[in-house]
Amino acid sequence: MELHEFKTFVGQHDNYEIRVISHAGSHIYQVELEDVEGERHMLTQRGKPMLFRSLDDIYLELKRVGIHQAYLVQYVAHDEMIGHEVHYSHPLASRMPLVF
Repeated sequence: MELHEFKTFVGQHDNYEIRVISHAGSHIYQVELEDVEGERHMLTQRGKPMLFRSLDDIYLELKRVGIHQAYLVQYVAHDEMIGHEVHYSHPLASRMPLVF
């Protein structure tokens, strides 16, 4: 979902969740929107995932489009490799609220 589509969606809907995805061992974040139907949309720019180097960068971008709350979700690939259930698939169990 491109940034302008993201902004339009947020302006027209009120039942969605914004997630800031943090990859373990990396200092790069991505933003994901899950709509009421359960579909996940990554924030993209020119068709490629938007990557952020800090939470401050994400705060500024999300505030600019009218978002004031999101959830930080830690993705740990190690879980998959050792056969554990991936926490990322169940973000309610592995998320931290962000309010800005």
